[in-house]
Amino acid sequence: MAVYKRGKTYWYKFVFNGTVVRESAKTSNRRVADQIEAARKTQLAKREVGLDVEKISVPALPDAINEYLEWSLTEHALKTATTRRYKTSSKPLILFFGNRKIDEINPDDVEKYKIWRSKQTKKVPVRKLKKNKRATTSKVLKPATINRELACLKIVLNHFIKSDVIAKNPVSKVKFLKEDNENYVVLSSEEEKLYLMAASQPLQDVATLMLESGCRPDEIYSLRKQDVNLVQDFLMIHIGKTKAARRKIPLTEKAKEVLHLRIKNAEGEYLFSGGRGGKDKTKPIVKLNNAHNGSRIRAKLRAFRLYDLRHTFASRMAMASVDLVTLAALLGHSRVQMVMRYAHPVEEHKIEAIKKLENFNKVKRKAA
Repeated sequence: MAVYKRGKTYWYKFVFNGTVVRESAKTSNRRVADQIEAARKTQLAKREVGLDVEKISVPALPDAINEYLEWSLTEHALKTATTRRYKTSSKPLILFFGNRKIDEINPDDVEKYKIWRSKQTKKVPVRKLKKNKRATTSKVLKPATINRELACLKIVLNHFIKSDVIAKNPVSKVKFLKEDNENYVVLSSEEEKLYLMAASQPLQDVATLMLESGCRPDEIYSLRKQDVNLVQDFLMIHIGKTKAARRKIPLTEKAKEVLHLRIKNAEGEYLFSGGRGGKDKTKPIVKLNNAHNGSRIRAKLRAFRLYDLRHTFASRMAMASVDLVTLAALLGHSRVQMVMRYAHPVEEHKIEAIKKLENFNKVKRKAA
């Protein structure tokens, strides 16, 4: 905020050397108010006048993070996983920076954090610690994990920039680590069959809906009865940070069968209820990672993530010649470019494409 109107008079507000200057321009003319603000900044810079302004209390990083998390709970009320992600990412940040005030963190400190985290290993899974309290792991952290933590720090600091508590964000000058975003798996029809046969409920239904609609796992988990219209054959996704993510998806026959039974047997408003412990009927399930890994192992399939079912849907749509604009809309992407990473043709489609080119060339040569 710079120049703004309060009643009939313009005021100005800016940060100078970590201090907020908030004063009346004593004019109703916007152009004059802009000039007065500029003159005031010049005066302060030249130290021609004393600084008699409101002092800001700059919070330490732990306090700043807690304040942001409270705000996030309200701002992202329909997407609680977002706040959980920030909370998880904030723990190593607090461990490294301690009680340092947020205006004392500089780009060099952030670079040192990257190096420090890059040398650390993953936490040992709880199930292993239950068997052996001294269990360790040698797996290093992935770049994506460190980048999510840097993104958390950046968004917290941006929150306080908007509040005029600090003026700059040191994370903006730091380059994030390079991630391998092309490591996706497309299931074959046979792999899909084996996986679904080995899957228990509710994983089997979640997986089926992901393969039939391309939804993200948490979008399926959060489905409520009122989100599904079996008369007009569509479901509505209401959660999401962007307008594109909140979308209407037509249903296949298989998806309708799953949703019909889910609605019929649902004990609460959520079609996949259970909460974190699996017994709370008033909350959606949180994740099915263990069930997924168990099903994959029982089916003796190669390693892949539950999220790869969405990738499988997208790739099959692309290979079925669905245009990328429509595919982006179905997936909830705001830009077509984001769909390109999903559209990887499998080997047989590449061979078929070359055959089409060969036939095309033969026709052209005969005509010549």
